[in-house]
Amino acid sequence: MPLEISAGAVIFRRNNSELQFLLLHYELGHWEFAKGHMEKGEDERETVRREVAEETGIADITFVEGFRESIKYYFRWQGKGIFKVVVFYLVRTAAKEVKLSDEHIGYEWLSYDKAMRRLKFKNSKHVLEKANSLILNEL
Repeated sequence: MPLEISAGAVIFRRNNSELQFLLLHYELGHWEFAKGHMEKGEDERETVRREVAEETGIADITFVEGFRESIKYYFRWQGKGIFKVVVFYLVRTAAKEVKLSDEHIGYEWLSYDKAMRRLKFKNSKHVLEKANSLILNEL
């Protein structure tokens, strides 16, 4: 079974005192974090920077040290089973404006509770829960 490795980011900002997380609306209908395939020669953080810039137009991000979470799942593509691993980093930005790529049909900056309700997949909710906990306890 082919293995696919991607990297992505839980992107957050503070709007006055409110913590907000960026979720992207995918054409298949679900909401998710920015993520994408690692290209040859890239490390995980380089992939995160490139994918965040490509998918959101946000170039000014700061990595939060101590956060690296991965999810694993299977999916089918063109009749083939694929095992996928996605590594997520937590990144902070001051940017509010988002310029979507053509991969997405929308975006929202959401509070933690609203983002948890919007996410469909349990493993993504787990990543957001860990990110929020780190922010509240250490930042």
